[in-house]
Amino acid sequence: MSIFNANEVATLVVRHRARQGSESAYEDWLRKTVNTAKGYEGHLGVDVFRSHQDGVHLFTSVLRFTCTEKLQAWLDSDDRRLLVAEVQDLLADGDQLEVSQGREFWFTPDTAQAPQPPRWKQACITFLVILPLSLIVPLCWGLLFARVPWLGGYVQSNVVITLTIVLLVVYVFMPPVTRLFAPWLSGDKGRERR
Repeated sequence: MSIFNANEVATLVVRHRARQGSESAYEDWLRKTVNTAKGYEGHLGVDVFRSHQDGVHLFTSVLRFTCTEKLQAWLDSDDRRLLVAEVQDLLADGDQLEVSQGREFWFTPDTAQAPQPPRWKQACITFLVILPLSLIVPLCWGLLFARVPWLGGYVQSNVVITLTIVLLVVYVFMPPVTRLFAPWLSGDKGRERR
């Protein structure tokens, strides 16, 4: 049975905590899994983020598919079922999945029953994160641009500044900010404007 509505862009987030000492074996498994997923119709790509916390390596893989039906085909596939069975002994707490429909990845509710926050609240949180970065990041890079003139050109400097802001938003600031504002984002729906 499908967990999606048809024809929506879909993102699958897989969080794995590798057991201590199994990181190398997990990396091998991850490469194999990424290559297998690439062969599925509708696969748009995968990003893997690695972090280390309390002696445990955390791997977060973000897979994107052109539509929910294609993602569902990957989730239901024998290939994925076998890969998940293969990796279980390497994981500290199992296969953790999170699905986002559409492009509102940061604002996906914790439970399937929870409604998506209204777009105006999503816009407020996004503005709150991007505004200070758009003021601070150019100042920080300005020192380097002054010392390396070719990097300070119009195109080059804008590429560096924009890339820095995007990476900081996606990987550093947006996840904790959305957790911090989660009660407000999921507040009283009866009084919200949509």
